[in-house]
Amino acid sequence: MDSSWRTAVSATLHCLTGCAIGEVVGMALATAWGWSNGPSIALAVVLAFGFGYLLTSISVLRAGMGVRTALRVALAADTVSILVMEVVDNLVLLFVPGAMDAGLPDPLFWGSLAFSLAVAFVVTVPVNRAMIARGRGHAVVHEYHHAG
Repeated sequence: MDSSWRTAVSATLHCLTGCAIGEVVGMALATAWGWSNGPSIALAVVLAFGFGYLLTSISVLRAGMGVRTALRVALAADTVSILVMEVVDNLVLLFVPGAMDAGLPDPLFWGSLAFSLAVAFVVTVPVNRAMIARGRGHAVVHEYHHAG
């Protein structure tokens, strides 16, 4: 695997972490609260973006940059990656029979969520690779990950 693919996989794993935290927390809360599909997905997406941006911002802040810079870098680095991951993840969840109606103790809930995130990861890696090759996406934040 060449370095551009390794970097894309690393960037996508980073994205997956924030998305997974947001998706799991959002879907678990919405399911526990008995919300319908639309509000459940909306909460999960908002939390996925929030956690994704937060993780990137923390790494930039640790590198000694200010809050404003951290937010700009997070938006530039993660928006497309999180968007692709969230669209794919939620489409998969909507198409897995019974996934959106499964309760928290149901293995279908957790299995379909894990499956949807895995599919989203596979789809998002080439997107991140293309963006990195153009100096966008994770390439914007790469210098901050290793600074400080």
